[in-house]
Amino acid sequence: MVGQGVLRECLLDRDVEKILAIGRSASAQPHGKLVERVLADLTDLSSLQAELSGYGACFFCLGTSAVGMTEADYRRVTYDLTLSVARTLAAASPGMTFIYVSGSGTDSTGRGRSMWARVKGETENAVLGLPFKASYMFRPGFIQPLHGIVSKTRFYRTLYTVAAPLYPVWKALIPGYVTTTEAVGRAMLQVARHGAPKAILENRDINALAAAATA
Repeated sequence: MVGQGVLRECLLDRDVEKILAIGRSASAQPHGKLVERVLADLTDLSSLQAELSGYGACFFCLGTSAVGMTEADYRRVTYDLTLSVARTLAAASPGMTFIYVSGSGTDSTGRGRSMWARVKGETENAVLGLPFKASYMFRPGFIQPLHGIVSKTRFYRTLYTVAAPLYPVWKALIPGYVTTTEAVGRAMLQVARHGAPKAILENRDINALAAAATA
């Protein structure tokens, strides 16, 4: 869902010259500056090695819900996959900025009781240790999908359908804990262009960066 949001913002942005979208399925959004590569195994980017250099940023939006998953399975999808891609990109294009979408409540110590928060925290720490030009961890809270974007996870689709009418209320009462797919995408572009004052960006930071991008 976040990937759909940032792709939309990249396609609309005049400064973005070329987009290489890598995933398990195509976006079905034909566009002159979009190149898509569909891979069954995203841990192996060797077939794309010649295409990976020269990009200014990677927006890493792959992920899954931890609901119903064992820690070992969740770690394979979250930590192992992310680090496999990140290490490949760091070798191919060390001058890029790497932005990893984590989540509010992520545990940087990697020792907390919450399984998903521990694994996300370990993943963040490992990415921050790689030799990119810069790395940033995005920790959004509740993300309201806009512009027809939908989650591929059934649980989240149901949640967003139920919660959508309440979003204006939450935005008014707890603005630091809610955002939108549009805001996250714009914030990513802002960070890719200008950086950010810190590596770990919470929901309030994301909204502020999105506002700066449209100022």
